Amino acid sequence: METTARTRLSLPPLVFGSGCLGNMLVASSDETKRDIVQSWVASMKAPIVIDSAGKYGAGLALEVIGRELQNAGVDPADVIISNKLGWRRTPLTGSEPTFEPGVWKDLKHDAAQDISGQGIRRCWEEGNELLGRYQTSLLSVHDPDEYLAAARNKEERAKRFADVLEAYEVLAEIRDEHDLDGVGIGCKDWRVVQELNEHVAFDWVMIANSLTIMSHPSELLRFLALLKDNGVAVVNSAVLHGGFLVGGDFCDYKPIDPSNPDHAAKLDWRSRFSSICNEHQVNLFQAAVAFATAHDAITSIALSSSEPRRTPSMVDAVHAKLPREFWLSLIAEELIRDEPSIIGKLLA
Repeated sequence: METTARTRLSLPPLVFGSGCLGNMLVASSDETKRDIVQSWVASMKAPIVIDSAGKYGAGLALEVIGRELQNAGVDPADVIISNKLGWRRTPLTGSEPTFEPGVWKDLKHDAAQDISGQGIRRCWEEGNELLGRYQTSLLSVHDPDEYLAAARNKEERAKRFADVLEAYEVLAEIRDEHDLDGVGIGCKDWRVVQELNEHVAFDWVMIANSLTIMSHPSELLRFLALLKDNGVAVVNSAVLHGGFLVGGDFCDYKPIDPSNPDHAAKLDWRSRFSSICNEHQVNLFQAAVAFATAHDAITSIALSSSEPRRTPSMVDAVHAKLPREFWLSLIAEELIRDEPSIIGKLLA
């Protein structure tokens, strides 16, 4: 199949992530959520871009986006909403939702995965209902990597892979029927993006927990260069590993266990990274963002916070220029690799 993007998307350097509006890790008040959305609107020229998903709070994030954009008087033409599809709202039958236990707080609904041709259309329709007068214009299948990884054998994986391809056929139909901006993918495992890229003409790709200052495999960097050559916009997300790099107790949405050797190694990396940041008087957050946006395939970075006062710092971080000596120290201490596709821009 064709693997070149249908059109080159024009996206701003910062995309606002909305997991916080769905009570990811923290159940914020309605007032705080209102302030978060208003801070987005105040900080960027229109159109602002918001990334969301039916999975975020079992549709709660989409509801809040629609409600608070309307409360702020935002014209639908001044906002671009990305809705990663594949999860639909279902009744909550227990004390907490069954998807990603421990991540989502104080929800009133559960969510179920629904990836297929008909399923993805159901997700799209539900998402637009939750958004109210605001509509999705960037479409994608959410977490196809997890959907495929749940297969118990090769035969089941092949069936699930066919489901994903069918979902993308329907997304392309929806895009063309409604003249939407593009079809893409949101994934934690970039290798699944690479696999699907052989079959689907993506307009945009969102990677998560993949290209970060702590983890930047050479194979991924080569794949990103291929996407750029094919005209695919790339949004980098979860570049703090779920807040871990700036002191959080979760890494990639899982609690850190110091007795786990892999987690202990990450804690050691973070400690050494923090020391070098302090030595050079560099903000940890700005360092992580600068690295995550340095590869020239990266079109935008998705950032979010449950604290509206942090929105200006997110905007500033996208444009921050850090000293050469800082990056050279990280290379010398082998905390980052001297990858030409990234380091050249950082040292310029």
